[in-house]
Amino acid sequence: MRTPEQCLLYGILDTGYCAPERLGAMLEQMIAGGVEMVQLRAKGMAGDRVAELARDLHPLSRAAAVPLILNDHPELVGETGVEGARVGVEDMTVGEAGRLAGRGCWSGKSSHSVAQAIEGWGQGADYLGFGPLFATLTKPDYVPIGTAAIHQVHAEVGLPIFCIGGIKLENLGAVRAAGARRVVIVRGILQAGDVAGYVRQCAEGLRGAVI
Repeated sequence: MRTPEQCLLYGILDTGYCAPERLGAMLEQMIAGGVEMVQLRAKGMAGDRVAELARDLHPLSRAAAVPLILNDHPELVGETGVEGARVGVEDMTVGEAGRLAGRGCWSGKSSHSVAQAIEGWGQGADYLGFGPLFATLTKPDYVPIGTAAIHQVHAEVGLPIFCIGGIKLENLGAVRAAGARRVVIVRGILQAGDVAGYVRQCAEGLRGAVI
C-alpha cells in the first residue's frame, strides 16, 4: 500500500458529482489513469450507507495499492478496513480522529492557512490538505487563499501537503510553479469525458515534483 509520502495525485469520489452506483466504475477509471490516493466524500449520507460504499470500493483500491480515505467518519475506518479518514478544521482534533479510527490508520487534516497547517502537524496528522487555492463549487462557503503561501507552508510544515480547491489540468502547471508538490483534483476528474486519460495527463504533469 502506498503511503501519503509516495502519493502525488489525490482524487475524490464525491457523491455530489458521481452517483453512488457509479462510484466503482469511476474508481476503476481513476486507478487506470494513475491516481495514487482516493477519498470517499458522501456529504449528508447516513453512516451505515457510507460504510457500505466503502466496503464495496475498498477491494478495488486495495488491489491497486491505492489508499482509500473516508471524508469525516473516522469511526467507520476500523469496520470498513480503509486506510484512514480526513477531518476538517472545525470537526475534531487529529488525536480524537485517531482514537475513533484505531491504531495504524492515517489521519488527514484540512487547513486553510499556514497557521492551521502548523497546528495540524502539531496534532500528529499524517498528511494535510491546504486550500482552497481557488474558488470551487465543492466548497462554496470558503474564501480562496490563493497560491502565495504554498512555498511557505512547505518550508514550515514537515508533512505531505496536498493543495486543493479549484485545481484542474488547465491550471496544474501554474499551481506546480507556485510550489505545490501534491494536489487534490475533484470536479476536473469526475466530469472528464475520458476519466482515465484526464487522470493520466494530471499524473504526468506532477511527475518530477520534488518530494
